[in-house]
Formats: sequence, C-alpha cells, structure tokens
Amino acid sequence: MTRDDLDDFDRTILRILRQDGRISVTELAGRINLSKSPTQTRLRRLEKAGLITGYQARLDHARLGAGHVAFVEVKLSDTREAALRAFNTAVRGLAEVEECHMIAGAFDYLLKVRSADIMDYRRILAEKISALPHVAATSTHVAMESVKESGG
Repeated sequence: MTRDDLDDFDRTILRILRQDGRISVTELAGRINLSKSPTQTRLRRLEKAGLITGYQARLDHARLGAGHVAFVEVKLSDTREAALRAFNTAVRGLAEVEECHMIAGAFDYLLKVRSADIMDYRRILAEKISALPHVAATSTHVAMESVKESGG
C-alpha cells in the first residue's frame, strides 16, 4: 500500500492519529464521519500495511531531565558501507540520541540529542558520540526553543 492507495478517510485518520495516538476508535469514527466498524477496519488495514508503525506518548522532556536539545553534525573518516553499518548499529544504542539521519552534503549524519543541560551534553559528546565508530569530526547546534516537534 502506498499513499496513492489512500483515500481522504485514510489520510484524515493518519493526520488525527499523528496528533492524538490515544484517540478512541469511537471518537476517531465521529471525527471522520464514519461508523465505528468501518473506521476500525480502516485502522487495522493501515496498521497491517505498515503505514502505522506504532503509537507513542509525547513526553515532557524538561520535567524528565532531558530538556536540552542539540543537533550534531557528524563527519565520518570512512564512508564505505561497512563503516556506515558500524556507525548505524552503534548510534542506535545511544539512548540520548533521539534521531539520527544520514545526510547528503558537507557532513554525513545529523543527530538530535537530548540531555539534562549543556554540561551533560558535553559529557555525552565526549564519551559517547565522539567514541562512535569512524567519527572524524562533530559540530553542535544548540536549540534555544522547540517551536514545533513531531506529532503536533
């Protein structure tokens, strides 16, 4: 199933779930003007097709001690496939790295890192990110405010 296979009901379901993954099927059905049974059928079809890959809670990161956000450009010393695989595997193991994207451009990866504060981030950078396989250089951009994050 691809986006071309989706109708307006499917797209609306996905948009609503992105904003509120805990919405009940009954409420979802009411919002899209379908009865509960066809809404549930569509929901299961979207899950089975892999368009919905899971549900997650949005967290108050500041209250959980991870309100500091930094984006880290990572340049690797080796970009052959084995080196990329080694980096990818290792970065998945770092809980502080919320997102990791391979980038086409002046650097190889862009990481979104959450920490308690700048000192905690400095430790994570020195002890964990810089120790990832094949890391040659990093450049950090500290977020001053999160204006929009995923889900909203």
